[in-house]
Amino acid sequence: VQLQAFGGGLVRAGDSLRLSCAASGRTFSSYHMGWFRQAPGKEREFVAAITWSGSMTYYADSVKGRFTISRDNAKNTVYLQMNSLKPEDTAVYYCAINRARWDSRRSDEYDSWGQGTLVTVSS
Repeated sequence: VQLQAFGGGLVRAGDSLRLSCAASGRTFSSYHMGWFRQAPGKEREFVAAITWSGSMTYYADSVKGRFTISRDNAKNTVYLQMNSLKPEDTAVYYCAINRARWDSRRSDEYDSWGQGTLVTVSS
């Protein structure tokens, strides 16, 4: 499975963006998925995870209540709706396949990292 994230851009604090992660391959619907982000000079950090069916989701405390992860298995796509964006949300956002517990926060338990998409939030 190959992943491609897109939908990033330059926005102002308080704005919204929706990121998409498109997957190739017929087995996408069997995978738990996650979103991570990496700000300049910082380590990659967990943002959100979703089960293969979309029935359960899990968020980092820093985005809980503002971001929503969802998926459309018919379209082989995972989404990250980001509301009330803050300057500290500025980062490159990546999607990846979860190879462990569905709510894993560890980046080493994910693979098939897609090319990230840059989100810049100005104050």
